[in-house]
Amino acid sequence: MLDYIDKMLRQLFITKVPGVSNPLQVRFQPPDDDWRTYVSTLGQVALNVYLIELKENREMRSCGRTRHIEQGFVTETPLPRYVDASYLITAWDPAAPSPAVEPNIVEHELLWNVTVALMDSDPLTPSKIYFPQPLPIGFPAVIEDAELPTTVLPREGFGKHAEFWGTMPGHNHPWRPAVLLILTLPVLQPVISSGPMVTTRITEYRAVGNTGGGLDMWAEIGGTVLDATVVPATPVSGVWVAIEDAGGVQLASTTTDGKGRFIFDRLRPGNYQLRFVGTNRPAMPPRNITVPSPTGEYNLQFT
Repeated sequence: MLDYIDKMLRQLFITKVPGVSNPLQVRFQPPDDDWRTYVSTLGQVALNVYLIELKENREMRSCGRTRHIEQGFVTETPLPRYVDASYLITAWDPAAPSPAVEPNIVEHELLWNVTVALMDSDPLTPSKIYFPQPLPIGFPAVIEDAELPTTVLPREGFGKHAEFWGTMPGHNHPWRPAVLLILTLPVLQPVISSGPMVTTRITEYRAVGNTGGGLDMWAEIGGTVLDATVVPATPVSGVWVAIEDAGGVQLASTTTDGKGRFIFDRLRPGNYQLRFVGTNRPAMPPRNITVPSPTGEYNLQFT
C-alpha cells in the first residue's frame, strides 16, 4: 500500500504546490549526496519526501469483527489495525547562494506551500486528490474513497533532526527545516472462516423458586431459500415463507431478506412445516421440520 501512498502524495504536491508541476520534482530517496547531485542536475526546485518510520496507532486499535453470511456459511473479518506513516518533507533549490540569490528564501516559501496544501486537503481522500483523473491501476480499493487521517506539523515535532542529518553520508549535511507529516493507514486482517451458521437457538426458562424442574423452552430458527436450478445454488430474496404447525395451521410468516434469509422465533420444540412461495417461481411442497432440527438446518429450495 505504501507505494500507492507515495504516488498519491506526489500527485497532491504537483497539483497543489506552486512551482511543483513535474513528477521529477517530488522524490522519495534519502536526502544524501546523491540527492544533492540529482537536484543540481534537475535545475528546478524539488521536494524530498522521505519515509522515516512506521508505528502502530494503538489508539485506533479495535478487537471487533465484521460478520458475513453466504449461503449459511459464516466468515468473520477482524477490523483493520492502523499504522502511522511518518514522512519528513524538505524543500531544495539548486541555485547557488550569492549576494543576489538566497535559496533558503525559496525553500521556505516552498515548505509553506506544502503545509498549506496538506492542511487544505486534510483528511486525504485518494479519489479527490486524483480527480478528475482516474486512480492508478491497482490502487487499493479499501482506501479509494477513504478519508485518511493526517497530522501536519505535530506539536511534538521530529525530535531526531541531529541524528537524522548526521547519518547522511558525505560531509555537508546541515540541519534543514522540514515539514513532518503523519498519515494513518489501515492494515487489513485476513478473513477467518467460522463454519456453518448456527440456525437454532434454544432459550430455557425456569419459574422463580421452582427447583424441581419444569423448564420452559423456546426456540428460534433460521434458514435460507435457495434457487437450486443453478450451480452453485443462489439465495433468493423476497420469498414469502410461513411456518405451520403439524396440522397445517399458520403460526407466522415473513419474507426473505437480501441474502435469502428468514427467521422464526418463539417456537416450542416439536414438529412443524415450512411453506414458501416466490414470484415467478414454481409451486413447491411444504417442508416438514422438527425443532430443534437433527440436521441443524432449515433451508428451502426451488428446484
